[in-house]
Amino acid sequence: MKPNQLNTNEYAPFYANYIAQVSDEYTLVEELEISLHRFIKFVQDIPMDKFDYRYAEGKWTIKDIILHLIDAERIFAYRALRFARNDKTDLPGFEENDYVDEANANSRSIMDMLTELSAVRHATLLLFKSFSDDKLLRVGTANNNPMSVRALGFIIIGHQNHHQRVFEERYL
Repeated sequence: MKPNQLNTNEYAPFYANYIAQVSDEYTLVEELEISLHRFIKFVQDIPMDKFDYRYAEGKWTIKDIILHLIDAERIFAYRALRFARNDKTDLPGFEENDYVDEANANSRSIMDMLTELSAVRHATLLLFKSFSDDKLLRVGTANNNPMSVRALGFIIIGHQNHHQRVFEERYL
């Protein structure tokens, strides 16, 4: 399963930018694993004095963004679990700024956060490996929008890729 196999009715238009940032070179499960290693290597090469840097007033630090990625992946994976299990409950959205404000990312070490990201991704990988093809096609509603299980997997990857590009363009 590759991102070019998704139909636009499997996700909200807002997520099209994230999905567009996922390569068609690998399958969903392969890219979940590869992108984790690529991102960790990228972050480990960032100079230490940049982790608490904000490129403008009110913008998040690199640490804030890494913890945001962890939180968002947990939420997206939870949605995927619910939809794969045929749960028809409409799921609410989440306010990312509130999560970042409460996370206290800048008081944590970068190694702790990368370890947590890795643990979360491994759980996500095992979850997506457990889904059959028919489960990946299931659709639920999140934040008043239809969302397929497989789209959620690609959104996790694309969201990470998006923020890595932001790091490159605005932080480094």
